[in-house]
Amino acid sequence: MSNIADLEIFARVVTAGSMSAAGRELGLSPAVVSKLLRRLEDRLGTRLMQRTTRQISLTEAGQGFYERVVAILAGIEEAEAFVARRSALARGTLKISAPTSFARMHIAPHLSSFMQQNPDLTINLVLSDELVDIVGDGYDLAIRIAELSDSSLVARKLASVRRVLCATPGYLNQHGRPQTVQDIENHTCLTMTSQDVWRMEGSDGSVMIRPTGPLVTNSNDVVRTCVLNGVGIALRSTWDIGAEIKSGALEVVLPNYSASKEVGIHALYPSRRFLPAKVRLFIDFLAALYTPVPYWETQTPREGGENPTASNPSQNLDEIMLSRSPASNGSAQSNGTREPAE
Repeated sequence: MSNIADLEIFARVVTAGSMSAAGRELGLSPAVVSKLLRRLEDRLGTRLMQRTTRQISLTEAGQGFYERVVAILAGIEEAEAFVARRSALARGTLKISAPTSFARMHIAPHLSSFMQQNPDLTINLVLSDELVDIVGDGYDLAIRIAELSDSSLVARKLASVRRVLCATPGYLNQHGRPQTVQDIENHTCLTMTSQDVWRMEGSDGSVMIRPTGPLVTNSNDVVRTCVLNGVGIALRSTWDIGAEIKSGALEVVLPNYSASKEVGIHALYPSRRFLPAKVRLFIDFLAALYTPVPYWETQTPREGGENPTASNPSQNLDEIMLSRSPASNGSAQSNGTREPAE
């Protein structure tokens, strides 16, 4: 039977990516780590990983063993926490993967509060817009904004996502305000690499827009910057441009339409019987922060003070979009033709 220390060393080598890196974290020499791994493989009667001087790779047996070892170690951690009455306090290191823009805007500003509540916890926040291997890369959880498909991971929805078409008033004054979905074809569209089709839902059902324009990028921040600079029309989430809609810097185009409502903000974590306190507490913290109605959908954020540019602090985004729509103020311009600037 393998002892717990051998399992911990094996798991640390996998997450660190090499025996040298694992040895530095554990205070052991690479030779000692290698010897302990060989002892574990001899005991199991199978090779768990292929070794080179610079990296390691798991065999098929090693991958299955690693997934089960992670679950075992998590269960032991939770059991120790229960016995020591630590379940209400997060400890150790919490490794999180999150999308770059969302984390910068809606996770980082609130970390101070969470860390003050959990002073014995270290947070390793890794920002990436690429999907990561949560189990293989040693993450405790990942924040994903997507329409989730079937997965072996456990998911908890933190908030709904609303995506709307938007542009600056200056762009719309110069090029005209679209009155129908078909009018979008006459406009400059700013798209993400993954957005070759905009699927929109309105009172008349679902429609598809094939956006065209001079810019296609894999960067959310580039699209955000360009739409704010008046380059064209973009499909953006309200968590990203809610403040600009409230201030009037951006105007919602076709406010009766929004993208698929199946997309949400989710916390994903490996399926296991015992959820570590550090993971549970962080997920609960975000859920309380974002739901039932995310603060970016209201006029005044829960943290950060008042919005000095808001004309009416009692309004939410729905009221603002309707009050500024052409139908409500009688100032509609030509539907798709390009008019001179006012």
